[in-house]
Amino acid sequence: MKKNISPDLVTIHHPRSPIAEAYRILRTNLEFSSLDRPLRLLLVTSPGAEEGKSTVLANLGVVIAQAGKKVILADCDLRRPSLHELFGLPGNMGLTNMIVDEEALKKPPLLETGVENLWLLPSGPLPPNPAEVLASRRMGEVLKRLSSEADMVLLDAPPVVSVTDALILASKSDGVILVIRAGRTRKEMALRAKELLEKVNARILGSVLTDAQLDMRLQRYYGS
Repeated sequence: MKKNISPDLVTIHHPRSPIAEAYRILRTNLEFSSLDRPLRLLLVTSPGAEEGKSTVLANLGVVIAQAGKKVILADCDLRRPSLHELFGLPGNMGLTNMIVDEEALKKPPLLETGVENLWLLPSGPLPPNPAEVLASRRMGEVLKRLSSEADMVLLDAPPVVSVTDALILASKSDGVILVIRAGRTRKEMALRAKELLEKVNARILGSVLTDAQLDMRLQRYYGS
């Protein structure tokens, strides 16, 4: 295991913890939700900033990969990318290289994460026009290429209410998870995010609540 992997990746550092088990339950719920409709491109976003979307996406990717599926984590947050930091990897090559470079499109610059079956596509150099890049025809080709490389591609997007990026990606995805942070996300922001996603006909699979108070009975049960 890489020593510089962030402690926020509890599914790696504390795989028997209640939080890691919650991610495995989320994985199971997603499997049931996709029985009739394949879930190849999954978007993870949040109403606002600092609500834990990237951490949720990374941990979810870990447990899906641990179940034997090949997973790509694609950092589509072309404003404040952070997935590469969670895994202690460079972010200078990635998604935007695939947008402008034919060779990178043919051979995606995927990075090993240290977790079997799990690969990372960092954001790459940040463009001056993120929304236009994500809405481009070329982005559709990138998503198609990534889908051919993995069983599941998890897309990290900027917050829904702040910019249009997540809505653009939601229209290209098979499903969306909305991350809500206890004690931080305002109810009206969450409802606004849901409304915006519904306007682009996004398939909202559900929400994940972060920073919820842990039931001490669960903590004793899992022995940590």
